Amino acid sequence: MSYEIIKALHLIAVMSWMAGLLYLPRLYVYHAETTIGSDRAETFKVMERRLLKAIMNPAMIASFVFGIWMLVLAPELLSEPWMHVKITCVLAMAGCHGVFSKMRKQLENDMQPRPAKVYRIWNEVPTGLMILIVFMAVVKPDFF
Repeated sequence: MSYEIIKALHLIAVMSWMAGLLYLPRLYVYHAETTIGSDRAETFKVMERRLLKAIMNPAMIASFVFGIWMLVLAPELLSEPWMHVKITCVLAMAGCHGVFSKMRKQLENDMQPRPAKVYRIWNEVPTGLMILIVFMAVVKPDFF
C-alpha cells in the first residue's frame, strides 16, 4: 500500500477515535445527573459501553497501527522535533482514553459518580490535545 493510502486510513481512524473521545465524557455528564439505577442511567450504561467497545477501542487501535505503519515507511519523521511533541500528545490522548474507560467502569458499577462539572472539564482535554496534534502534523514547527 502507498503511504497516502495508509495516511488516509490513519486519518479516518483518528477521526472516529476523536468522535468518541469528545462524545463519551458528554454522556458521563448526563449520566452523572441521573438517579442511580433509573431506566435513564441504565440506558447511558449501554450507550457508553457500546461507544467505547465498538467504536473507540477499534478506532484507537487502528490509529496506532496506521500511525506506526507510516513511521515504518518514513522513519526520518522520528528525527523531527515536532513529531516528538505529536507522539507525546498522542500518548496523552491514549491515557485520556484509559481514564475514560475507568470512569465508564465506575459508572457501570453504580459507584458514586463524580460531579457533572468534573466530566465537563475532562470533555475539554481531548480537544486541547487534538489542537496540538493537528498543529504539529500540519505546521511542523521548527523548534530549534
